[in-house]
Amino acid sequence: MVGLIETERLRMPTTRQWLLNAHPRGRPVRLDDFRLVTADIPSPGDGQMLLATRYLGFDPAQKGWMENIADYVAPMAMGDVMRGSAISEVVASRHPDFMPGDWVVGTTGWIEHHVADGSGIEKISTTLPPTAMLSILGITGLTAWCGLFKRGCPLPGDTVLVSGAAGATGSVVGQLARIAGARVVGIAGGAEKCRWLVEDAGFDAAIDYRAGSLAEQIAAQCPDGADVVFDNVGGRILDAMLGHLANGARAVICGGISRNVNGGLPIGPTNYFNLVFRRASMAGFIVLDWANEFPAIRARLEGLVRDGRLTYREDIQHGFENAPATLMRLFTGQNRGKQLLKL
Repeated sequence: MVGLIETERLRMPTTRQWLLNAHPRGRPVRLDDFRLVTADIPSPGDGQMLLATRYLGFDPAQKGWMENIADYVAPMAMGDVMRGSAISEVVASRHPDFMPGDWVVGTTGWIEHHVADGSGIEKISTTLPPTAMLSILGITGLTAWCGLFKRGCPLPGDTVLVSGAAGATGSVVGQLARIAGARVVGIAGGAEKCRWLVEDAGFDAAIDYRAGSLAEQIAAQCPDGADVVFDNVGGRILDAMLGHLANGARAVICGGISRNVNGGLPIGPTNYFNLVFRRASMAGFIVLDWANEFPAIRARLEGLVRDGRLTYREDIQHGFENAPATLMRLFTGQNRGKQLLKL
């Protein structure tokens, strides 16, 4: 195996990188926000290893990183390698803890080959397919778990209302809420997504926001209001959900995909004062605040998948040259589950 890996390296003296070419502030992401360049493959020094990227993972948060409005990560400058998570294979190593053939995960960026010293790199050791470390066991699953249980705190018998419910995070949130004994209603776009939520992901009901009045559909499915609102969208969908809160409800702000689609900041909710009327609360969160709990949470998630109580979907595109277009799929609703790219 080592010989094959070294042969691959010799065949490829150069590597490709996607660089940030523009900050898409106040507008949707475009293909020309990125620039593809070629560079020499570096050689690892003492304590380093050479990684070959096998899969890239994509998240809506990457637009915020490109805009430099997400201050929980370092700002990105023009010409930086586009930041992103990846699964890689060690192809050469002078690091005592990593051997050629090891598969690892980390935020290594949109680059085919990368020299790393092990910082922020984790060996993959799961009984699930390796790509699970970018989806159900990665930031997607961790975000769902922490947002729901650290901020939403569902109780048995609660009604949990999830927007962006057919997405990678929303679909896991709904399933975890069901496992916790809640009744779950998902909001998604299109009949196909809504059928999947009910028939495969086990939601109690699904609302197609494209089919008639959203407020009326929420009122019909949540006649006593929602005890937990988990929002991935923002804008008018969040506004509609805030209009149907139960007394003491907890609204969790996870994402704002409407901002990424339309550009600029999402329109503020006009129904925000319902938080007062319903004695409710609304809070955002950054999943990295619970990083010390990630190993234990991953173990719980993996166990639920293996027991058949939790399902997840991965949407795998192909070809490094398609990385920008793959990111843009998130903002047009084309993806089905966690968006990945296989190199």
